[in-house]
Amino acid sequence: MEYRWRYQDEEGREVDGPTVVFADQAEAEDWFSAEWSALRDAGVAQVTLLRAESEVYGPMSLAPAE
Repeated sequence: MEYRWRYQDEEGREVDGPTVVFADQAEAEDWFSAEWSALRDAGVAQVTLLRAESEVYGPMSLAPAE
């Protein structure tokens, strides 16, 4: 199965983001840990990890912790 990220704005609407497909969950999470700040700067407010079309977890906010 392939993993990918779904990108959303603050209202939960899907927004464009990098189209990257990963072989496993660890690879997807490693990529995200390196890219989350750039995603936030590009206007992504939250992400959901998908395995095929099933949600693994999320949505996960990219907002700074208060």
